Amino acid sequence: MKILIYGAGVIGCELAHMLIKAGNEVTLLARGEWKKILEERGLVIRHAVQLYTTKDYPAVLGQLRSDDVFDLIFVVMQYSQLPAVLPVLAVNKTKHIVFIGNNMNAAETEAALIRNDAGRDVAFGFQGTGGRRENGKVVSVHAGVGMTIGCLHNQVEGKFRDLIRTAFSGVRYRLTWESDMDAWLKCHAALILPIAYVCYAVDCRLPRASKKLISDSIDATKEAFAMIKKLGYGIYPEGMDEYSQEKQGQWFLVLRFLAKTPLGRLAASDHCRHAVIEMQLLDESFEKLRKQSGTDMPAWDRLRAAGYPHEIDAE
Repeated sequence: MKILIYGAGVIGCELAHMLIKAGNEVTLLARGEWKKILEERGLVIRHAVQLYTTKDYPAVLGQLRSDDVFDLIFVVMQYSQLPAVLPVLAVNKTKHIVFIGNNMNAAETEAALIRNDAGRDVAFGFQGTGGRRENGKVVSVHAGVGMTIGCLHNQVEGKFRDLIRTAFSGVRYRLTWESDMDAWLKCHAALILPIAYVCYAVDCRLPRASKKLISDSIDATKEAFAMIKKLGYGIYPEGMDEYSQEKQGQWFLVLRFLAKTPLGRLAASDHCRHAVIEMQLLDESFEKLRKQSGTDMPAWDRLRAAGYPHEIDAE
């Protein structure tokens, strides 16, 4: 299968590795020095949790033309980069496109893609991979790679679903099919923004995060889910808004793990450090949603004031 990965960051590179491993003809779209490195050295990934290194040789593309047709395009760009990418994709003739990553305006994204081609299939996904690029390679953090995927308000079906399943055939890559990715992505923002606020509150030096900050992030997340539910959106994953004392304790331990270990730096603070504009735009989009609800969120306000997304000096 002929597949384009539009975006060669950590998530896109890990996705490319898995699709190459599955036997697909994979092309990575990259630019600048990173494009040159990929062309000259190949795609080198250090899988930090699994403690091994892989090397692949995908084709590398610097620009997508309208007549560059693929069986599937996976768009793996930061939320802040989508406005620049959409016009390029809108004139391309590929029929099946999956957007991977944070997106608080999935409906607008889909509209831009089908405006001139109502027969195009568009889906949205999220791959749980963290890490960074350094010294000509990718350092990738994951506990088994997979994707939550679905259309705006329904399941991926028919030929589109078959194509996606076939693309990952033969490799250990979990596909979790959801029926409302618009709501799922809004719920995901409710989870990650409080973590981002904690990161920025300590200048992305997570070991400095206090128990109070972590506790505030749990309370802020509870408020955010209540706000989303008030607006009539479904809660994904199911039950995430039911913060029992036991679940709060478990979530507190997860956040403490992120805060106190090197893996937490790779999975959380490194992304916040290098994606400030994306975090700012997610914050702005979430605030618009919140204004629609008129919900009072004191813990959210307190945490946001302590850690609004901002540039961090290099360590």
